[in-house]
Amino acid sequence: MYKMEGRGEKMERFFTYDNRLGIKIPALEREWTFYSEKVQQDILLTWESIRGQIPDKIQSLEKSINQKQAALEDETNFIRSCELNSEIGELASIINDLWIWYRTNEEISKKVHG
Repeated sequence: MYKMEGRGEKMERFFTYDNRLGIKIPALEREWTFYSEKVQQDILLTWESIRGQIPDKIQSLEKSINQKQAALEDETNFIRSCELNSEIGELASIINDLWIWYRTNEEISKKVHG
């Protein structure tokens, strides 16, 4: 049996920074129901704040993709064009993962306001 969390819990322990995505993501160590209602609410509020940054992060990555695509149009070096294609693919993958986090947790975020 897990000990229920106290009101003084720091939110950092419930999130971990993902270098690839550039945001903190939830990293819960136990089942959701083992956390007190107060801790659950604090986690949800923290996530809502992080989640709110995702569209701006995606917009920034899309700008990088556009810049790399423009560079690719003028690139004559085959190796460099392959590198640019790879970089574009990785950025697109990051955007996809960010959207997954954003959409997957939409229902959880609604609990904050519900």
